Amino acid sequence: MLGPRVWSSVRQGLSRALSSTVGGWASGEGRKVDISGIYPPVTTPFTATAEVDYGKLEENLHKLSTFPFRGFVVQGSNGEFPFLTSSERLEVVSRVRQALPRDKLLLAGSGCESTQATVEMTVSMAQVGADAAMVVTPCYYHGRMNSAALIHHYTKVADLSPIPVVLYSVPANTGLDLPVDAVVTLSKHPNIVGIKDSGGDVTRIGLIVHKTRRQDFQVLAGSAGFLLASYAVGAVGGVCALANVLGAQVCQLERLCLTGQWEDAQKLQHRLIEPNTAVTRRFGIPGLKKTMDWFGYYGGPCRAPLRELSAAQEEALRLDFTSNGWL
Repeated sequence: MLGPRVWSSVRQGLSRALSSTVGGWASGEGRKVDISGIYPPVTTPFTATAEVDYGKLEENLHKLSTFPFRGFVVQGSNGEFPFLTSSERLEVVSRVRQALPRDKLLLAGSGCESTQATVEMTVSMAQVGADAAMVVTPCYYHGRMNSAALIHHYTKVADLSPIPVVLYSVPANTGLDLPVDAVVTLSKHPNIVGIKDSGGDVTRIGLIVHKTRRQDFQVLAGSAGFLLASYAVGAVGGVCALANVLGAQVCQLERLCLTGQWEDAQKLQHRLIEPNTAVTRRFGIPGLKKTMDWFGYYGGPCRAPLRELSAAQEEALRLDFTSNGWL
C-alpha cells in the first residue's frame, strides 16, 4: 500500500495525470478505450506450501498467449484475490505485465472494501503495469451499499484513478448486484469505460446496454455460459473462467457471434454450458484448477479455506467435460 506521504503527493498530482492518461487511452476524439474481446481471468498458482508460484504463473501465461484473447484479467475472483496480501496482489500484476506482449490488455482487480483503500490499490496497480482497473463492489456492509453509496464510491475511484475503470458486479460472491440505475449514472463518467457483469441475467445485461447506448460504455459478460446471449443483446466480449482451459473454443464462439453465424454459435454454446457451470458455480476455483491440470496448464492447490475436490466431485467434473466432447 502507499505510504501517507506518497498518498498525499499522489492525490495532488492525479488530476493532471488522469486527463493525460484518459486522453492517451482514447480510441478517437471523445471516445473511451475499446475493451471488446475475450479475457481469461487468470488463476493464481500456489506451491504445496501455499506460496505464490510465479514460475508457474508465467508458464500458464505463455501457453494462454497463443490464443487470440484481447487481454487478461488479473486478480479477479478466479485469482483468489481476497486470500492474497496487498504486496502479493501487486507482485502478481507486475509479473503478468512483464510476461505479456504489450498489445494484450491487462485488467487488474483493484477492489477493496473502503474507497480510500481501493484508490490506493488502483494507483499502485497502475504503477506496476495495469492498463485498466476492474473494481468489484464493496460488500461487507452490503445492507448499506445502495445506489447512492456505490455511485459515490466508484466516482471517487474513477476521479483519482490514473487508468480507466471497469465496474465489476458479481452477486454470487458479494451478495450484491450493482443496481442498473447506478450503472447508468456511472456510465457518464469519462474514466469509467464499462462493466463486467457476472450475474447471468441476460435481460439485465440487455437493459444496461440499452440505457447506456448514448454513452461510450461497454458491457462484458462475466461467464462463457451466457456469452452468446450476451452478444445477442449488445455485449462486446466476456471475461470467462472457461477460457483458461477451452480458450480456442471460447474465442471461436466469439467469432461465430460477431460474424452472425448464429446456428453454429448455438451448437458450440450448448456444449460449453455444462463445463462452464462446472468450473464456476458448481465446483468453483478448485474445479477450474483441477481442469487446468488436465488440459496441460498448472492449476495446483487453492489457498485455505478453499479445499480440493473430493474423488466423487472430481469424477462429476470430468463427466461434464467428457460428455460434451472436450476430454
